[in-house]
Amino acid sequence: MSGHSKFANIKHKKEKNDAAKGKIFTIIGREIAVAVKEGGPDPANNSKLRDVIAKAKSNNMPNDTIERGIKKAAGDAGSVNYVSITYEGYGPNGTAIIVNALTDNKNRTASNVRNAFTKGGGNVGTTGCVSYMFDEKGQIIIDKEECSMDADDLMMIALDAGAEDFAEEEDSFEIITAPADFSMVREALEKENIPMAQAEVTMIPQNYVELSSDDDIKKMNKILDLLDEDDDVQSVYHNWDE
Repeated sequence: MSGHSKFANIKHKKEKNDAAKGKIFTIIGREIAVAVKEGGPDPANNSKLRDVIAKAKSNNMPNDTIERGIKKAAGDAGSVNYVSITYEGYGPNGTAIIVNALTDNKNRTASNVRNAFTKGGGNVGTTGCVSYMFDEKGQIIIDKEECSMDADDLMMIALDAGAEDFAEEEDSFEIITAPADFSMVREALEKENIPMAQAEVTMIPQNYVELSSDDDIKKMNKILDLLDEDDDVQSVYHNWDE
């Protein structure tokens, strides 16, 4: 896993532009709505909502925006019902891509996702066609500049809370957990006031694919850019070794 959690990439994605920030807030807003509908508006009794709030805070979403989203989802019985859908497919040179979406219109989302794959020379496959190449894991990234704690102490807190793995990168620490233990580990770090640059359950590739031709790189970026522009798309995972 070491070497593929480049903190610089996370920072770059976050700082890309205001439109990207708007997209992140849209994504998190939908996740808040789904979490509230599933487990209620009280974070103390809803671990999924606590996780989404932590994700919101790590993306600098203002507290009043978070609270507004929770109140709206709790108080509006007629609010939009989002359905979770996952698409799997292939990009250039057999790269594996997984797309998670929350949508109120399955046909629209399916059409947009297919269009993104097609325009980048890829294709959507059947359920399970690439997901076996990934491991679902909780992943927490800590920026070294933001964390004054000694690496060994940080590792002990994480492992004692149930983390599976701890890795030190050049500019960050990476903590890996089983999905079921993610909330527990994240909350243990939060209790110690450890700032997290990223904290979420994600899909980590078992192996990475290199793209050597400029054409393949251009096509892959086309797929990822089109998916990124789609408000229904919550997350995209791939095994391209960028």
